[in-house]
Amino acid sequence: MALVPAGVETLVQHGFDVVVEPGAGLDAGIVDGSYREAGASVAQSSEVGAADLLVSVRDLPEGEPGRGQSGSAPAAFIGVFDPLWMPQRAQRHADSGTTAFSLDLVPRITRAQSMDVLSSMGTIAGYESVLVAASRLPQMFPLMMTAAGTLAPARVLVLGAGVAGLQAIATARRLGAVVEGYDVRPAAVEQIRSMGARAVELDLSAAGADMASAEDAGGYARAQSDNVADRQQELLAPYVAASDVVITTAAIPGRASPLLLTAAMVDAMAPGSVVIDLASERGGNCAVSQSDVEVDRSGVTVLAPTDLVSRCARHASQMFSRNLVAVLRHLAPDGEMDLRTDDEILAAMLVSLDGEVVNPEVAAALGGSATPDEAGAEG
Repeated sequence: MALVPAGVETLVQHGFDVVVEPGAGLDAGIVDGSYREAGASVAQSSEVGAADLLVSVRDLPEGEPGRGQSGSAPAAFIGVFDPLWMPQRAQRHADSGTTAFSLDLVPRITRAQSMDVLSSMGTIAGYESVLVAASRLPQMFPLMMTAAGTLAPARVLVLGAGVAGLQAIATARRLGAVVEGYDVRPAAVEQIRSMGARAVELDLSAAGADMASAEDAGGYARAQSDNVADRQQELLAPYVAASDVVITTAAIPGRASPLLLTAAMVDAMAPGSVVIDLASERGGNCAVSQSDVEVDRSGVTVLAPTDLVSRCARHASQMFSRNLVAVLRHLAPDGEMDLRTDDEILAAMLVSLDGEVVNPEVAAALGGSATPDEAGAEG
């Protein structure tokens, strides 16, 4: 849910008039009465006109620009719609005349930390990925000394040490697993160790890797050359084969997910092992994973769930709501929208304005021949 009652109450206190669809929060355990008590109205979208500002977790369905009685688009829309990967969504908003902001473009700067939806949702996805793996692995995670003998701990390998990866490492450690982590960015080594895991360090220099440029200005890993990717897979293979669980979390904004696990690497894992691929919506980190499909590969279970955040709907909604309220307070500090295009945060999030796609990166993606269309994209 984009807003929880506490968030609604804050917005109402700052001059917002909030309308919530009936039953919108039920799956997160929030009843309509809680929204009314917070000061919101509860009404069907067909009962109200086009909103000045419409907020949603995801993008609006195609063909529903405003969801109001008039069918017109809202003046502004805020959601998470990944316009770098799916720039056609940005074009739809521009065509409808909507001023659209995408929350996944919040810049990773100190001033915007309270608005960082991707970090919030990554925290939950990393946590949930370990619970899924633990429930599917045919053994317990911790070392146990029992009257029936000693039970060896599970060995967990986490590939990608962003927010989701670090949370997965921390959660697997709490459950008692022996954990290793890997990330192509040198700066991630200490972060992995700080979570109590062993950092896997690979020498990629022979493949021509420039580790100094492995990280972009936003803190994300850069795409690597084919030579580096091949050498990375070769060196990771023995670590993967020795693991009971492999969790992959590597993603590059606006790009296909890097391939970290080949089919041969999965085949080398012991039967009963589990792979969790968190990057399947952009093609996946594992060659055999399929979004929301359970794949049995020679006894290895490969899962690529795209709904992990929704499995923790209450806390996900609380975190998303706090991020969104921070954005709304920044966009409309006095209850009236103040579009300051010279503001670093708003300018980074702004995708469409006055019928045009104004974000330079999104506009470049629209003009690129390699951009997938929505019908053919994974996830």
